[in-house]
Amino acid sequence: MTDSPGILFTILAFLLVIGPLIFVHELGHYLAGRWCGVKADVFSIGFGREIAGYTDSRGTRWKLGWMPMGGYVKFAGDMNPASVPTPEWLALPPEERARTFQAKPVWQRFLIVFAGPFTNFIVAIGIFMAFFAAYGAPRTPSVVSAVIEGSPAARAGMQPGDRVVAIEGRPIERFDDLADMIRFRPDERLRIDLVRGSETRTLFVAPVANVERDRFGNEFRKGTIGVLSGPQIVVPVPLHELPVEATRQTFGIVRMMVDTLGQIVTGRRSVKELGGPIKIAQVSGQQASLGLLNFVMLMALISINLGFINLLPIPMLDGGHLVFYLFEGIARRPVPERAMEWAFRSGLAVLLSFMIFVTLNDILSLGALERLAGLIG
Repeated sequence: MTDSPGILFTILAFLLVIGPLIFVHELGHYLAGRWCGVKADVFSIGFGREIAGYTDSRGTRWKLGWMPMGGYVKFAGDMNPASVPTPEWLALPPEERARTFQAKPVWQRFLIVFAGPFTNFIVAIGIFMAFFAAYGAPRTPSVVSAVIEGSPAARAGMQPGDRVVAIEGRPIERFDDLADMIRFRPDERLRIDLVRGSETRTLFVAPVANVERDRFGNEFRKGTIGVLSGPQIVVPVPLHELPVEATRQTFGIVRMMVDTLGQIVTGRRSVKELGGPIKIAQVSGQQASLGLLNFVMLMALISINLGFINLLPIPMLDGGHLVFYLFEGIARRPVPERAMEWAFRSGLAVLLSFMIFVTLNDILSLGALERLAGLIG
């Protein structure tokens, strides 16, 4: 007997997670395009042969592809991956050309491309707002639960139960704030204001440097004073604070992703932690089996992932297009066509290599090759 969800349940859960998130991502592109007066020829969820679809009164073909691993909006005039004007575009009548993607100023093209990832972040913020309104927000108070013997905090006189209220005059509300202030200030003498019982005290602590090295031999110095946080608590969030709290939660996760990616690139974290579609499907099935709340929270995390990944400055992704538009806006001219062509070729190679790698990583993490070898041997 096993408690893991079945394969059909896992596939269904995966489609229920990834399908709506791809839809809202592409819907962001589509709505921004409509606002800018660009006609959309195709709105597709999935790639490959069309299995269902219809054409609306605006002439947009809404369709579902047989391979639900992505989606796209094809705007009128966007006739190649690099969005470079073609002879066909130049031959269009002026009134029709005015409704094409290429006819729009660079700031509008930037907005249309940025709207997809932005919508994913908005979805995550909305989910967190609903969660915080119903259940409250998790927080870790800036209360010290333990002090490591011989640490800078112990030598300065800090004790369990102390509540840190400020460091160098900057208010501290959460333990994360305390950790962030200390992490980036190794070997500095810091003034720490705290409350012990009913008394307010001031201590001076010099964080020691914890040195980490990456695969290239670069050193990273992080400050630590030797204190531990207490348990996380859940606090109610007033209605007017919900957007701020949800936005803070969303971009806290983005910051964690940036840190994790940097650690993987520099070798301080294993590449085995990267997951692809198989891993997402597995986690989707697991979370769906735990209930609707877990499933919806997973959707928020995947939505943030989708927005973050698409903003990476890699050609073929939204982030790559945004870099080109930034260049065009600053230089007052488009990126040279040959440079654009090489950028998209290299970007495609990077994406295909990455997809193959994470898929193999997923297969290895599931132990499929070991089981196959056992059957053969």
